[in-house]
Amino acid sequence: PLVQRCSHTGSACCNRVQVQWLPPGLHTLHAVAECMPRISALCAAAALGCAEGLAAMNRVGVVFDIDGTLADSFRLGFDATNMVLQRNAFPPISEGDYHENCIYVTPERMARHAVGEHDEDLGRRLGAEFDREYIALVSTETAGFYPGLRPLLERLRDSGAVLGALTNAAVAYAEAVLLVNNARGAFGSVHGADSVERAKPFPDGCLRVAADLGLEPEACIYVGDAPTDGAAARAAGYGAAVGCSYGSHAASKLEASGHFDAVVADVAALEKALFPDGFDDDDEALASVVRGG
Repeated sequence: PLVQRCSHTGSACCNRVQVQWLPPGLHTLHAVAECMPRISALCAAAALGCAEGLAAMNRVGVVFDIDGTLADSFRLGFDATNMVLQRNAFPPISEGDYHENCIYVTPERMARHAVGEHDEDLGRRLGAEFDREYIALVSTETAGFYPGLRPLLERLRDSGAVLGALTNAAVAYAEAVLLVNNARGAFGSVHGADSVERAKPFPDGCLRVAADLGLEPEACIYVGDAPTDGAAARAAGYGAAVGCSYGSHAASKLEASGHFDAVVADVAALEKALFPDGFDDDDEALASVVRGG
């Protein structure tokens, strides 16, 4: 693979970041020790085609959930959950139970699976064990992107959007999923429940990602598959929220939450929601979403 230096060499940036170009057209950033994380984010934006570094004030941010939105990872999460429960002498759960409890952060979800209610100590122990299993098993087979998502990410990049990811799983899991799918360099900010003060449905993570991207919340769109995703986006003041019923929650549940501007059944419909008809350019179409049409 070709390697080149980051082109953003202003006084605010470190020119010792290298960008590795990967076959699908997305990038992975490798920062040397001297390069600060925030400077790395600026260089990432430059590598993805953002004029003058981020130049983000006139851009739209699109922030994705991971499981059930970017990654088709249901089987990974379900199997790892039952593996941990049975190892600790708790009965296995059904697929329905798994989906229903995906609105909770991992420690609370695991405790509820085990004993039917939130037990902080038990949840912390089972959650840590789950995270170890879950992250170790990440691959393109267990957490590959849904068909059509890679071209959508490339179209978003080409339209000038900046991308973020926010999950209620561990941030290390989000990083692992993006890395195995050769997409980490496309995302200027990645956070999980353990890297923000309060997880979704609280707005902390959405606000943190917007700040990392250099955007006001109203310039961002959140894309997720759970009512808590829409609730977090609304609480943060995001310009729009799109619900994905191809993940863990049915369209009726997402619509009933009242938190989403649109609910889509598949990736093709998601692309239509982000790039509505009637505009000459993709950047105009995307900007219309945060303006409410």
